[in-house]
Amino acid sequence: MKLSLNWLKEYVDINITPQELSHMLTMAGLEVEALEKIGDIHDKIIVAKVLSVKHHPRADRLSLCDVDTGTSTVQVVCGATNVKAGDLVPMALPGAELKGGIHIKESKLRGEFSGGMLMAEDELGLTDNHTGVMILPPEFETGLRLSDAINPLDWSLEINITPNRPDCASVIGIAREVAALTGQKLKLPGVQYREEGVPVSEVARVDVIDADGCPRYAAGMIQNVSIMPSPFWMRYRLYVSGVRSKNNIVDISNYILLETGQPLHTFDYDQLEEHRIVVARAKQGEKFTTLDGQERILNSEHLMICDGKKPVGIAGIMGGLNSEITDSSSNILIESAYFNPVTIRRGAKSAGISSEASYRFERGIDIEGVIFALKRALSLSLELAGGKINKGLIDLYPKKFEPPFIDLRVDKTNSFLGAEIKKGEMVQWLKALSMDVTEKDNNTLNVIPPTYRVDISREIDLVEEIARMHGYDNIPETFPAIRPNDKADLPSLQLHDRSCDILAGAGFSEIITFSFISPESANLLQAGENSPLRQFVKLMNPLTTEQSVMRTSLIPGLFSIVKENISHGEQNLKLFEWGEVFFKDDSKDLPIEKIMLAGVISGNYASKRWYSETRPVDFYDIKGAVEVLLESIGLSNITFERRISVEAYDKNSSCNICHGEIILGTMGKIAKEVLDGYDIKTSALFIFELDIENILKVKSGKIDFKPVGKYPAVFRDISIIVDKNVESKSVQDIIIKTGGSLLEYVDVVSVFEGEKFGPEKKAVSYRISFRSIEGTLDGEQVNCIIERVLDNIKAETGGTLSEG
Repeated sequence: MKLSLNWLKEYVDINITPQELSHMLTMAGLEVEALEKIGDIHDKIIVAKVLSVKHHPRADRLSLCDVDTGTSTVQVVCGATNVKAGDLVPMALPGAELKGGIHIKESKLRGEFSGGMLMAEDELGLTDNHTGVMILPPEFETGLRLSDAINPLDWSLEINITPNRPDCASVIGIAREVAALTGQKLKLPGVQYREEGVPVSEVARVDVIDADGCPRYAAGMIQNVSIMPSPFWMRYRLYVSGVRSKNNIVDISNYILLETGQPLHTFDYDQLEEHRIVVARAKQGEKFTTLDGQERILNSEHLMICDGKKPVGIAGIMGGLNSEITDSSSNILIESAYFNPVTIRRGAKSAGISSEASYRFERGIDIEGVIFALKRALSLSLELAGGKINKGLIDLYPKKFEPPFIDLRVDKTNSFLGAEIKKGEMVQWLKALSMDVTEKDNNTLNVIPPTYRVDISREIDLVEEIARMHGYDNIPETFPAIRPNDKADLPSLQLHDRSCDILAGAGFSEIITFSFISPESANLLQAGENSPLRQFVKLMNPLTTEQSVMRTSLIPGLFSIVKENISHGEQNLKLFEWGEVFFKDDSKDLPIEKIMLAGVISGNYASKRWYSETRPVDFYDIKGAVEVLLESIGLSNITFERRISVEAYDKNSSCNICHGEIILGTMGKIAKEVLDGYDIKTSALFIFELDIENILKVKSGKIDFKPVGKYPAVFRDISIIVDKNVESKSVQDIIIKTGGSLLEYVDVVSVFEGEKFGPEKKAVSYRISFRSIEGTLDGEQVNCIIERVLDNIKAETGGTLSEG
């Protein structure tokens, strides 16, 4: 929120510098994000009087103005059309410097002398108004420096209001805080005015159909107003606060919103059918055009303000075009209400509208401040627009708000804060915050917060207030008491830390993605109708349809990061994520949660160097990463088996990662159709996804030491001709089983296919290592084992030894 320091000073005396004020507010929990000096007008910009205006002889859109500067009469060429003789206007004399580094000097424009420049408000940096030259009040003295005449020098504070402090989303709200922190007294603006004519209840009627959505609705009326531009002081304050001026009546409602935090709405009374207001829910599918000209499709979440026949506004969010204030408006009905925060939040989200009013209503305003803001608006309307205020107000407030009664324990507060604050200081600070405080006993205070402090309902909320007033920087720093624990970390935490270290060491970068994804992800991953990937947990109030369900896989999140990186030219990627996935369980209230670990590689395995060529990543790169990971965490006897289900993967380049009968995860190349669905522009993408729960089931808590062999190994290379449909793993299993305890390892060395073996055959070469822990093996002993291996291979697979 942006506000003017001079405006703030109207409600509380401030005797410290703007910088000190900013620090004080920040330390009290109201972070001042920006502090800017504004309204610094050059000394050579003065108040000048226009004596005459005539057309420029050589330019249709320019005029020649004779201007009295207080010391002389000067001719100025001007392009504005709103200047007339007798007006007082700002004039920049030669030597003046304007914003943007523009220097004013005497010059000729289309052949005519110009001794300065008549200025608009935006050229002075005061507002964004460029409709013409700024017209000054007639009582100003000619020749006076403009900075002395209008006193615009000010400071703009931009304050970050946390969601729990809607009471500070106003100038008076900030003034309350400053008054409490500095010990000054809060000065509220007056609301005195004279009422005339018939009571408002006789000329207008309000019916609240939905009292839950609108616990309080008040209205007042002023007749025979004059719609005109607002005075400069109001337009300037609105501009500093980031609000554009429209006309005096609309500006007053915006001014009151910024001043008090109470949103108002002004209706053209003569445009209201039956001169009646009805507060009720919208009909499903009903269409309504808001003030911004957009047609909205409504539903039952929207609370509507209607007249006798039609909707005229979305309650607490935005008014309608059919009742807005125009230049011809004369009789004005002013609304000041309290709407249920949940109702406004849901309605605003559903309609896709965020306004200054909805920002405050959905966080909670002061239900007891409704009437003060209404009277303040009527008072300002009478002052700035004239007219007559009808007698009385309409105030529908059937169930009066009851503030909470909270017990605050002094010892508990000090224990929680780690401070030693006396009870008397606590009482003083709470009363400074306008709270009603009574002593219940020597250790307990009974506190009633003011109605505008909607964030205070528990004892801990009061503890926070004590901390703020005491000053967070005044609370002593102490190290927390750490007690030794003989219990080890959870296995999943230990595995997380170890896995992240291993993958980082292998060149992977860790990412964290949202747990919310689009339900369309199941279709993009080509999941079957009964696939677990479709067991989505739906969000009740999603921000967007793209984040409307909980993820059932880490893959969509990885894809989003890969796509983003590739779109920025980063093709060579090695990424991983450790996170939870969620599956709907109809038999339980809560979903099933599983921890998964997923990784992805793309692009080239390594960059081209003078000593090596580059190559694209392939299946064996992702397989190698998985093997290193699993072996490093203590898993052995890992097998890779062809997948039956091929969701997301290329059916010829994917597998399950297994340990015995337990599937630990999946791995492989992503199918081209899936890449196209996600619009990922890469030739190949390889992914693994591991189920941490299953890994923990098979992972031993201890790692066995295996001594280095004392005796030399004996190697044998064999090449087996088998049918193409025989997997090399099945042959490896036979070799391992037959080799017994003497077999150390077996590796696939090469695979050959060609005319030599026929169209249905292939030759797979294996290197086998034998080693004994008892002594050196002799060749005959190893040859006997090899013969048994070949016999078993032939018997079980039909494979034969290749003689070539």
